[in-house]
Amino acid sequence: MNLTTINASAGRVSFTTGPVLYFAPDQEVYGQGGTADSFIKLISGVIRTCHCLHDGRRQIDAFHVPGDVFGFEFGTEHNLSAEAVNEAAVISYRWRGMPVANTDGLPERLFGHAMRNLSRAQDHARLLGRSSAVEKMAAFLLEWSAQSPDRKLINLVMSRQDIADYLGLTVETVSRTLTQLKQEGLIHLLSARQIRLTSIAALREMND
Repeated sequence: MNLTTINASAGRVSFTTGPVLYFAPDQEVYGQGGTADSFIKLISGVIRTCHCLHDGRRQIDAFHVPGDVFGFEFGTEHNLSAEAVNEAAVISYRWRGMPVANTDGLPERLFGHAMRNLSRAQDHARLLGRSSAVEKMAAFLLEWSAQSPDRKLINLVMSRQDIADYLGLTVETVSRTLTQLKQEGLIHLLSARQIRLTSIAALREMND
């Protein structure tokens, strides 16, 4: 296995870069409660991070897309699990010490990723605070529209159950809400996973 180690001039920062790792759909990247001695950069595919409750229910915290860096923890254990939604490729960066010195701007870049993850978590908290299922779904569709090359065409790689666990809804409510948006002329369901947004402006008005 070919490893590259990045060391700070002060000798107190070291990150060991492993090879590209490949994961099949639903395969675990790291587990809730596992040792948090590394962070992850997503190369391809989509990864969900989630929390499993004692009663077996699941809460999805985020869907990560290529370029995202995640898996940072304040403590020594992962608070969330990370699982591949579809076929995914990642690089794992193993911690060796604490990032206290500058290594070609590496600490600043890691801080930037951490702040983006914090901002995403805040946006998700606001989404969950929406009063209606249709507002939550509109916000979710707009979120994925921003990730798509064609803002009006969304390809959802996640299941309806994933969407429900992310929005704090039931699968039945997710399906019913998509049907409602279709009947109102705001979206067109091309297939179970492909959705065309026919009125982005109207979807945004639901979240103003």
